[in-house]
Formats: sequence, structure tokens, C-alpha cells
Amino acid sequence: MRVSVIGAGSWGTAVAALVASSTDTVLWARRPELADAIEESGTNPDYLPGIRLPDRLAATADLEHAVAGAGLLIMAVPSHGFRDILQAARGVAPAGIPIVSLTKGIETGTLLRMTEVVLEVFDPNPALVGVLTGPNLAREVAVGQPAAAVIGMSDEAAGTRIQSLLMGRTFRVYTNPDVIGCEAAGALKNVMAIAAGMAHGLGYGDNSKAALVTRALAELTRLGIALGGQPITFAGLAGMGDLVATCFSDQSRNRTVGVELGRGRALEEITAEMQMVAEGVKSTEAVLALAARHDIDMPIAQAVGAVLYQGLRPADMVEALMMRQAKSEMHGIGK
Repeated sequence: MRVSVIGAGSWGTAVAALVASSTDTVLWARRPELADAIEESGTNPDYLPGIRLPDRLAATADLEHAVAGAGLLIMAVPSHGFRDILQAARGVAPAGIPIVSLTKGIETGTLLRMTEVVLEVFDPNPALVGVLTGPNLAREVAVGQPAAAVIGMSDEAAGTRIQSLLMGRTFRVYTNPDVIGCEAAGALKNVMAIAAGMAHGLGYGDNSKAALVTRALAELTRLGIALGGQPITFAGLAGMGDLVATCFSDQSRNRTVGVELGRGRALEEITAEMQMVAEGVKSTEAVLALAARHDIDMPIAQAVGAVLYQGLRPADMVEALMMRQAKSEMHGIGK
């Protein structure tokens, strides 16, 4: 089966390399010069420099060429460009093609998850639309460090086929029919990673960070359940696993933004220096709108939004969180 991966950032490239170890794969890059560099050097010099890519991986900036005749479409573009690229691919992709999203974000304005955008644009079989998610830092996966992920797809047979395609000696993949839970966890954790980064930037220790991450999990579980996800999903790779990796790794773009905010730098200055998108900066507003729509209490997310959009100092955010009214630990989750 020929696989098309749309988006040549670090994670799109890493996943394309995983797939290309077993089948012909085409990686679409928005910039022709990047596609040419990948073809000529066998590496992605902009996003995964120094890592050799499989011979069965081809790169192109021609979207029609990348998508035509593919048996699986993997979307790896940022949330703010997801719909436009998908619309451009719609007339070319074969009918009935399974579509997997790697994008951990929420569309601004519509408040749709990426699989919901796919359903709007493509009108495919919903059972063949899914997500790949988990604690997957691209460079670690690309260099072959042991890692695990989950493919969320309601069609069990299709999910198992994609699982087999991605599995390897260093990358273990599980299946989960809870697409909503898997996808919601991945999108919501980016907001929490910014908060964890701020805690680090403020100089707080492990007690503070552990408490923050644990309560962050409670928040994303509350909203994820309200969206239709299953509670157990948030205790797995898509929830706790991804949250831990993103909140504690120096490779996390969202955490990096938080660290610099905690150190007193301005958001515009931080993002101007970044080569890749930190989804949490854009999606925090959408997450808060979703929480308001479903009447879900998300104090950490609200505090992050106040820092990002209203100029609240990170140190003041901490005091506001600590002095909230006392509640049960299972507030909004347990019966």
C-alpha cells in the first residue's frame, strides 16, 4: 500500500519514516525547496537534521502527486492550515481512503477537532477516520528510541491494519476505538504543557510540577468526557502518557513557551524565535470556548489563557490557582 503523509515537519517526517520502513511512502512538504532537500540528501535538514530517512520515502511539494493513488492519507499539518490543505486534497484522494490525523489541536472559530474537520471536508466513512497520538517526541522516535503510541479508530479492522503498518522494533502501537477521547486528550494537553513550562520557568520544584500535571489530567479528563470520550482513555497513552512527555520534556514546544513566559519574556518574542508551531498558543482560546460551551471547570487552562491573552503574570496565576475554593479530588469526574 502506498501511503501519503501530508506535512514535512518533525513529526510528519518521523511518522513517514516509520511507514516507509515497510511500504512506499510519499511525504508532502509545503515548500518546494524543503522537498528538494529531502530528495537530494535523504534527510530533513530543517526539522530532523542528521537523521537518515528510508530509501522508500519520497518527498514532493506537489500535493496532487502526493495524494493520488494512495491507500492511506496521514495528515500532519498544523491545525490552522489543516482545513485548507485537506480541501485541496479532496478532489485527488481515492474514494474511501482511510484518513489519520497527527495534529493535536482544535480549529479556531469552529471549535472542531481535526477528525471533525475531515468529516466536514471529505464526507468519508466516519469509521475510517482516526488519530495517531501518545507520548511521541519526534526526534526520539526518529532515532529509534523505544516509544509507544495509540491509533484511535472505530473500525477495528482498519485500525489493526494501520497498527501493523506502524509497528516496529522500537515503535509499539496499540489500538483504541475511542477516537474522541484519544484526539481530545492530545489537543487539550498542549495547554497544560504551557502551564507546566511556566512552573519550571518560575523555579518551582518537583512537588509543584507533579501536582500541576495531576490536576491538569483531571481538567482534560473532565472536558474530554463532556465531548464524548471514555474516562479510561485519559489514563492511557493518549492522556497521561502524552501529558507527561509534553509537560516534562525540553523538546516540547508548548513547554518551551511556558518556560520562557515564566522567566518573564513576552509571548511575541518567544514565538518569533520558534521554527515550528506551538499548538497550545493557538488552541488555548478554543479549549476555553469548549469548556464554556459544556460548562466544564478548567482553572489551569483559564489561568494559561489569562497569561497568553490578558497579560497576567505567571506568578500571579499560581496564587490564583492555589487560593481557589477547596473541592473533592474527583470533582467533575467521579459519580
